[in-house]
This record gives sequence, C-alpha cells and structure tokens, in this order.
Amino acid sequence: MTDSQHRPRAPHSAPADLPTQYAPAEVEGPLYERWVERGYFEADAKSDKPPYAIVIPPPNVTGSLHLGHAFEHTLIDALTRRKRMQGFEALWQPGMDHAGIATQNVVERELAKEGKSRHDLGREAFTERVWQWKAESGGQISGQMRRLGDGVAWSRERFTMDEGLSRAVQTIFKRLYDDELIYRAERIINWCPRCLTAISDIEVEYAEQDGELVSLKYGEGADTVVVATTRAETMLGDTAVAVHPDDERYRHLIGRTVKLPLTDRSIPVVADAHVDPEFGTGAVKVTPAHDPNDFEIGQRHGLPSLTVMDEHAVITAHGPFQGLDRLEARSAIVAALRAEGRIVAERRPYPHSVGHCSRCKTTIEPRLSMQWWVRVGPLAQAAGDAVRSGEVTIHPQEMESRYFGWVDHLHDWCISRQLWWGHRIPVWYGPNGETVCVGPDEEPPAGEGWHQETDVLDTWFSSGLWPFSTLGWPQRTESLAKFYPNAVLVTGYDILFFWVARMMMFGLYAMDGTPPFRTIALHGMVRDQFGKKMSKSFGNAVNPLDWMDAYGSDALRFTLARGANPGVDVPIGEDWVQASRNFCNKVWNATRFALMNGATVQGPLPQASELSAADRWILSRLNTVVAQTDAYYEDYQFAKLSDALYHFAWDEVFDWYVELSKTTFAAGGRPAEVAGRVLGEVLDVMLRLLHPVIPFVTETLWTTLTGGESLVITRWPADSGFRDAAAEQEIATLQQAVTEVRRFRADQGLQPGQRVPAQLELAGTPLAAHEEAFRALLRLEPAGEAFAATASLPVAGAKVALDLSGVIDFAAEHRRLTKDLQASRKELTQTTAKLGNEAFLAKAPDHVVEKIRARKATAEADIARIEAQLENLPQG
Repeated sequence: MTDSQHRPRAPHSAPADLPTQYAPAEVEGPLYERWVERGYFEADAKSDKPPYAIVIPPPNVTGSLHLGHAFEHTLIDALTRRKRMQGFEALWQPGMDHAGIATQNVVERELAKEGKSRHDLGREAFTERVWQWKAESGGQISGQMRRLGDGVAWSRERFTMDEGLSRAVQTIFKRLYDDELIYRAERIINWCPRCLTAISDIEVEYAEQDGELVSLKYGEGADTVVVATTRAETMLGDTAVAVHPDDERYRHLIGRTVKLPLTDRSIPVVADAHVDPEFGTGAVKVTPAHDPNDFEIGQRHGLPSLTVMDEHAVITAHGPFQGLDRLEARSAIVAALRAEGRIVAERRPYPHSVGHCSRCKTTIEPRLSMQWWVRVGPLAQAAGDAVRSGEVTIHPQEMESRYFGWVDHLHDWCISRQLWWGHRIPVWYGPNGETVCVGPDEEPPAGEGWHQETDVLDTWFSSGLWPFSTLGWPQRTESLAKFYPNAVLVTGYDILFFWVARMMMFGLYAMDGTPPFRTIALHGMVRDQFGKKMSKSFGNAVNPLDWMDAYGSDALRFTLARGANPGVDVPIGEDWVQASRNFCNKVWNATRFALMNGATVQGPLPQASELSAADRWILSRLNTVVAQTDAYYEDYQFAKLSDALYHFAWDEVFDWYVELSKTTFAAGGRPAEVAGRVLGEVLDVMLRLLHPVIPFVTETLWTTLTGGESLVITRWPADSGFRDAAAEQEIATLQQAVTEVRRFRADQGLQPGQRVPAQLELAGTPLAAHEEAFRALLRLEPAGEAFAATASLPVAGAKVALDLSGVIDFAAEHRRLTKDLQASRKELTQTTAKLGNEAFLAKAPDHVVEKIRARKATAEADIARIEAQLENLPQG
C-alpha cells in the first residue's frame, strides 16, 4: 500500500535509546559531521544517476549567516535532499564571493588601527594581507551553514578568487573583448567618495531625506530662465539649459545663450524632448559630468562635460569654492547666489530620494569617469529570448514581467572598480597608446612603458559565471558535462536583475546557447512579524544563530519553510519559531510513545482483510499526503507542503490514529500487532516526507524506528495509489461525532479528562464498530444501575445519553449561561443600533464599520450557542 521495501529490516532500537526529551544541541552537531564524514552530500560526476544541480548564491566572504541566508538555504537544502532520496545525483554547489568592496573595507579598517593605509603597503603587499585575512577570519558563514544543516558538497567548495575561477574570468573577458562586447569609455557611473570606486546599482541604497530645492535665475532681462536644483554645487559644471522644443515660453531662447551665475561663462539653451514642460518651470540645468540624464542630453547636443568635483567630492572649479566639500560648497554657493539676487525660491525641507553606498552609507555622487563596460544588447536579447521561448521558466510566473522589464531595457554594464582586491582587468597599455587584452594562456606584453590596467572587475562579473565556472569551465570537465545546466536556481527576487540576468547572459554566451538553469524559483525577503524590513537601525534584526541555540535548527527551518510562498515576502517572529519547536517536540514524543507501544517496520504490511477501518483510513490518507507533497515540491510551494505535513502529522497521525490505536494496543493479540505494523509504516513514511525540511529530528527518530543507515540516502516515499474512500468516510464520521460530543462537554463546563457515565445507542450506524474507541476518546463510562440521563444528543445517526448529575451544578450553570446570554443580547442590541444609524455609517471609516459588523455576527452566534446549551441543560 506504500513504498515499504526500501529499508533494512533490522529491529528498531529500544525506546530507551530515545531520551524522554529531544535536545537539539546534543544531536545536531555530531549528526551533521557524521553525514559529512560519510560523504552523503558529495556528487559523483561519473554516476549514471540523473543529475540534479543547484548552485548556492555565493555569500560574501565577509558575511555571517542572517535570516535571509537561513531562509534561502532551507529551501535549497529541502530540494536537494528530496532529489537525492529520489535517486538523483544531487549536487548542491557551495562557495563564497570575494566581495571586492566589502572585503577591502574590512582590511583597510584593520590597517587603520595600525596607523597605516593600503598605500603604505603597496598593491602586492595589500593583496597578500587580504588573503591572510581570508585565511584567518573570512568565511565564518561556512561553519554556520553546517549549523543549519546545509547538505552541500564541501569537497567542491569554490571561491571567486581561486585559481580556477580566476582563469574563467580571464577567459570570458578575453572572448567578450575580442567579440567587441567589452569596451572602454567615459560615462556617468555611481561613485562612492568614501570607498573611492564606482559601484553597481545594487550597491546603491535609496532613502528619502530632507534636502532643499532652490530655484535659480540664469541670464538677464528677456533672456532670463529659472531652473531648480537640489544640488546647487553642480551648477558650476552646467554647460547648457534645456527646454522642451514645443514649449512656447522658451521658443525665443532656443539657440541663444544665457549667462551662468558666479562664473564668466555663457551657456546655450537647447531643445530636448527629454524635458517635461509640466514639471517645475519647464527648464532644466544641464550638468553632463554629474548627472546621468544630463549626460545623455549632452551627448545628443555635443555639449562639453565639465568635472567640478574630484574623487573625494571636493570642488575643483571656480576659485571661491575650490577645496570645499560638496555639502560645504552647496551652502556657500546658495549664499553667494542669494547675495546676487539669483535665488527665486527656496523650499526647505524638501524630501527626496537620495542614493547611498550600501557599504559605508556615504551619499553617492554621479560622476563622469573612464570605465570598462559590457555591451549588453545581444547578451540581454538572448537572456530574454530564453525565457520567452520556454527554455527557462520563471517561478512564480508573474515575475516574468519584471524580468523582461529589466533585460529588455538593460543599459551597458560598468564592470570596472577602482579597487585593489578583485580580478584585475587583463588589459595592458603600451607606451604609444597600445591596448592589448591578454587571455589566460598568453604572455602579457613586456618592455619599457607597458603596464596593466589598475582597475579590478565588478564582483558581479565573476559571480555571473558561477553556474559553470564552479564546474571547471573553461575546461570541458566531467562535472561540467554532468551538472550543466543546473536544474534550478533558487534566489531572491531582489537580485533578479543584478545576478540572475547576468548569469543568464554569461551562461548563454559561454555555453553555446545553453542557459545556466532550466528554472528560476524566486522567493521573497524575510521580514519581521509585522511585515517590516529587518534592520539593525530599526532594532528588529534577528541573529538566526540565537534562535537555533534556543529552539534548534529544525525549528528555525520549519518556520521559514512554512512561510515560503513563491515570490512573497516572509514575516517571521520568535513565537512562530517556538511553535515549530513544539511541533518538533510533538514528533519526537509521539514517535517515542508509538515505539513503546508496538510501532514497528518489521515484516510486510498485513493483508487488507486484517486491517481495521482506522488502519485503512490512515494508509489512504498517507498516500494522499505523499502525492500532495510531491505536487507541492514540483511547484516550489514550500509553505503548502510544510503545512500539509504539519496537519497530517499532528492532527491525523498523533491526535487520531495514535489515540484510536491505544485501545487496540491495550487489548493485545493479532490486532495489536497489525496496528503496530501500520503505525510503524506511517511513521516511517511521514519521517521521510518531513526529513528535507527538518532533517535532524527526523534522522534520529527514523534510524531508531527502522534500524536504517540514514534518511539522507534512503528512498523517497512513493504514492502506491492505495485509496479507501469508505474507510475515510467512516473515520470522518467518527471524528465528527467525537468532536460534537467534545464540544457539548466543553459547553457544559466539563474538563477534558473528566469521566461521565453514558448510554450509547450506536447499532446500525458507522459508530457501532468503534464503541470502545468512542468511549475512550470521550472519557465515557458505561451506564450503571443508577444511571439517569440528564442530557441527550444525536450524533451521526446515533444517540448519546449522559448522566451529568454528579459532575455539574445545574443551577449554577443555568445562572452562568443566563448571564452570558444577557451580555450577548446587549451586545447585539448595541451593534444593531449602530449599524442602523445612517449618520454613523456615513462618517465612520470602513474598517470601523466592518469591526462592528463582525461584533454583531459574533453576538448572534453566541446567542444561538447559549440558547442551545440552556435548552439541553437539565433544571437544577
């Protein structure tokens, strides 16, 4: 009925081998090391098993495990563990990113403590110092990944600066350069005046802050034009004023010049369709060297580009302001313009979005700079076509539009960084202006006057090669042939553009049109329980290691998986991790109890003729859950699969089947043996289903139950197709009847464990075969000679009569219910009156009205319930 021939039939360990309480801290570390020592997570490129490969989104070498990592790693680990159990040669490829800016900053801060800078050491010595730091302090996240249970192939761990990956970087750079897809040009880039390098778009964090909007008057008399700016200091680099060609207000000025205040220069007025005539005055100042939009206007009109700030954002133009920091210059220039009567309007505060360096929080300065670029047009076209053709699937599908919105409008990519740590650009310059790009197997040009480019490549350049460089490319290795393309990429939607799109471009280019993965499964970001982004500055950041210490790694993993709806952000709070810890404990305690009461995997499952309705029901439900779990995995519905397993384990196996089996175990004999074998089967399959998400507790319980070597390498359960609708209906009827009587008992104020004499009329109903279990579940004693029914209720065609005379004070209960009924009627009267007041409904917010409607509905339900209780209550 289920897949039961997969495991050794050694006797399970005695229940005494399982401690009375599950202690994650004592289990997880040794268990993980045993998995690694036995090589369970390694992947064999020579294997004849079908491949299943996932690369880890490489964490920074400077980083430590945060909740985002824990979330993503939980999902990837669940996928690879299941595929390994399904018989695939599963590779989860680990590694780290060299994190150019972040790592250089870390080491420079260490040097500063010694009173030194990188320039004191020189490039070669500084690079050696960074390698030393990596060896001693970098990569601590690897140990933290072990804590989480990551089933990665540690022997294959790679680093974006190791020899093999460096060769891959140099190879693809050379190919792109030779294909004229890499070039050098002067363009506007994001510049960090603190880190002294260009940075990528993803390394810019935008935040609204209060600034000032100043309106300035350029020109004189009829030639006057007013422009507005939040960066008055950039006016020193203005080389034009732009207006819309159809704006009648300025048509007379187009082609003429206006005097630029504070300078001796006159600048032209140009007509450009980019200008919005409805925004502000309809005229904009044009500073091509310090604004990306202005740069494009300047290119279209042949305007000069004047750089007025150095790399530290210090003013280099116009004597009175030369040497001032940009913010100091801003105030000084506004004061000077005010003195000349050039300020038309000032607005303070003026909230607007400002970009900051994600590393050091310094305000980003758009800056014209000579940089290296990737010509992304044909590469982006291929990346878009691969998804449009269905060769690559994005999950969830609604994320496709965001992907196309990016790759279809992708600007050329600035790949050079003014750092010392990273892949140095393999280009040499000669004494007579020569430029030579050198491949990995070529000797660089030598001789007087030759020197290598000082810039390094953007970190995203090397990580864009990750799906194939980690497998040995550019060599045609066995691993590359076996595991490329990867089966799926699991990553956050927030880096869909910056990492995913670049891997797509490079993979298609380098691997002869074969995309790097077949599926892109996007997840959301982890947020706090109120849906707010986690941040140290907000005071709501959580160290996942703290939660793992307190509740165990399985509890954290299960919490994250239960919140993982595709492409949706994941709220998480500590109480949810506590609840997951309780679930893990429930699995432990219930399995331990089952082992002590005869649960076993010994021998084949009994014939159907020996199975009770409860046995057939749970085996039918078990196969349904196997099928559901498989379907959810294939659709990357981690929340749904976790929820289905949670409710099956707790609600059906533990709360019902185990309870129904207790009377059978107590009676002994062949029925008890059958129930023990069925319960063993259910636990075996259930633990296998749970294992990819909560590996530690399930491994401990399963090896105890089955005597098997490890869940990591056992077979994933298969749906045998067994279904028994009649048994499911019969047990559903029993559950409904028990629930109704339990509700009645609770309404009468009885404690769950309180025993009550009862007379049952079950003949001819589905409950007839379950009288003993029915009484046990409801704590119903047989009716004695003195039995006198004080309450009776029909359930599932049967009749249950109860003698409550010895357990309830009817008069006191009548008084309590009458008081509750009066309160509910009063609530109904008040809410009805409010909802009938047209003046109130016209003024009250929608959420207030809805709240009152909900109160009214609750009052109506309470009245009906209490009146029914009073009707069934004997008179005291």
